[in-house]
Amino acid sequence: MILRDATGADAAAIADIWNREIREGVSTFNTVEKELGALKALIASEAVFKVAESDGMVLGFATFGPFRSGPGYMRTMEHTIYLAERARGKGLGRVLVDTLEAEAKARGVHVLVAGVGGENAGGIAFHKQLGFVEVGRMPQVGQKFDRWMDLVLLQKML
Repeated sequence: MILRDATGADAAAIADIWNREIREGVSTFNTVEKELGALKALIASEAVFKVAESDGMVLGFATFGPFRSGPGYMRTMEHTIYLAERARGKGLGRVLVDTLEAEAKARGVHVLVAGVGGENAGGIAFHKQLGFVEVGRMPQVGQKFDRWMDLVLLQKML
């Protein structure tokens, strides 16, 4: 497996992974699929955007960006991580988050935040295994699949 910085050339593979979750999953409340041009711009704009690949195929990605706007939040970042279905349960997520944490520490980030859909029990458990602590649960703030969904906020102090 190779862990490297994402490039615009990875946008289609990243879109495949992300858009599947948008269409079918409960880890994001987003219902609008990622378009290649916008995704290329996002990759270029994020300070840290990593992909994991094996045999030339992108198996997952992780990134972080500002949690909220304003200078008071400049050392708090929210991360995003998604894996291709075939790559789940093999430790790849841990490698990606560990890499994000190292990059974040090097940039002076104090807290990483994870916003996880309340129905995504696996995502919540994953983050807790990595030392994230649940700090809030916001009932019915998201809507997807014709139902209201909770958002679970977790954080890890670096």
